[in-house]
Amino acid sequence: MLISDVHIIGNKLLTFRKQKGLTQAEVAELAEISDRTYADIERGSTNMRMETLVSICKALNITPNQILIDDDNSLMVEQEKLFKQLNSCKTKERETALKLLSVYLNSI
Repeated sequence: MLISDVHIIGNKLLTFRKQKGLTQAEVAELAEISDRTYADIERGSTNMRMETLVSICKALNITPNQILIDDDNSLMVEQEKLFKQLNSCKTKERETALKLLSVYLNSI
């Protein structure tokens, strides 16, 4: 699924930047844009041109797809969190939760 929400795009850029151990100023310099512009993009308070996105992706050594395409990995992470939470429940609570989930899934 293509992501168009500027806040989600900004959050993904923030995540990649932190993984690379770079500051906003460093990414901005590598992408040849102003610090302010990059900060606004990462904050999700502005749109950007495709050329700007490509420059930022080159600076972060990632592909535009990694920013613009919502992969199932985030869904898998959420699913794993729920499984861990479910496994930490008492047996009776887990049975109830599984019954509720079963009813819900059968209704859709």
